Amino acid sequence: MSAAASLLAELIRCPSVTPDAMAALDVVEAYLTPLGFVCTRLRFDGRNSYPVDNLFATRGTGGRHLLFAGHVDVVPPGDETDWSHPPFGAEIDNGIMFGRGAVDMKSGIACFCAALAEAVAEGGTEGGTISLAITGDEEADSINGTDRIMEWAEAKGHRFDFAIVGEPSSAQRVVDRLKTGRRGSLNGRIALVGRQGHSAYPDDAINPLPVLTRIAAALTDTPLDEGTKDFQPSKLVLTSIDTGNKASNVIPGKAELKFNIRFSDLWSDESLRGWLHERIASIDLGGCEMSFDEPVHGAIPFVCPPGEAVALLDKLIAAETGAAPEHSTTGGTSDARYIAKYCPVVECGLVGASMHQTDERVPLADLAVLTRLYRRFISAYLGG
Repeated sequence: MSAAASLLAELIRCPSVTPDAMAALDVVEAYLTPLGFVCTRLRFDGRNSYPVDNLFATRGTGGRHLLFAGHVDVVPPGDETDWSHPPFGAEIDNGIMFGRGAVDMKSGIACFCAALAEAVAEGGTEGGTISLAITGDEEADSINGTDRIMEWAEAKGHRFDFAIVGEPSSAQRVVDRLKTGRRGSLNGRIALVGRQGHSAYPDDAINPLPVLTRIAAALTDTPLDEGTKDFQPSKLVLTSIDTGNKASNVIPGKAELKFNIRFSDLWSDESLRGWLHERIASIDLGGCEMSFDEPVHGAIPFVCPPGEAVALLDKLIAAETGAAPEHSTTGGTSDARYIAKYCPVVECGLVGASMHQTDERVPLADLAVLTRLYRRFISAYLGG
């Protein structure tokens, strides 16, 4: 196997379901230390979340400072008997490696580390500084992970010029797409309390459900915006309307609605909350009491500005694959949103078709392509 495949196999065999990432971070540190990286283990806790182990590694001083970011934590495998290969076995079948994290995103870390080993051996890192921020919490709360690493790094005086997040950003083939931004994300919950009663005597009850459906209509009948050159139209999506009522002849006493908003840079958390309150206030509550739970942790929209680093990455991808990548801001959120506050950042990784699925898998040939691209970019960007 290639160095990237061997390292990926070792990482997959660490069952690092969030936030139990200690063993996987040990593997990364053991790989980087002989390459001359100074590794610092960071354990953050608090902020109404669980403790998380993280790793910051850096090599070199001066010149451009390139940051690579990623996560070694994975989602649970589900029923392991549904897998054709053990989810933490890293078995290879017909040139394809199977395992949880094979795509999302232990593969990105393995390819970047293998590319670093080649670049260091060739002297391709000597013209600048390179760092890695690897967290054990991206798939769950994402509170004591990359966000805290970046705060710590800034306090220690680290300044970054460009960052790559190794998330599976590609669509049909490796590096056919770069994620050059992400929409913001905001969750909300509205709960109504009425008065339970018999469906044959509706005048003796206060039914929260019709009120909630009118609120749902008010939130969805008017588009938030028509999109921008960088983003799709912002959209509020209803994700749940529930009363907990299992009887057909009982008027529920409580009802709740949950929603998620993916929004462009035309909006902020503050302006969206104002819009929500205005829409909700337009509905007569009909005697119900209402509570509106607003999220403490949201995701802000960001776009990586055009620049030399992105142009270089485009050029190298075109040379490697024969076609320049599409620039996209679609999809969910990632830890790139935390890095965007400190430097330009893109997501550049494998095809994500099997991520979070049973039989998550990656062709070994794709690992080779991504490793070559990373190595060429490291050497070209740092100018060694």
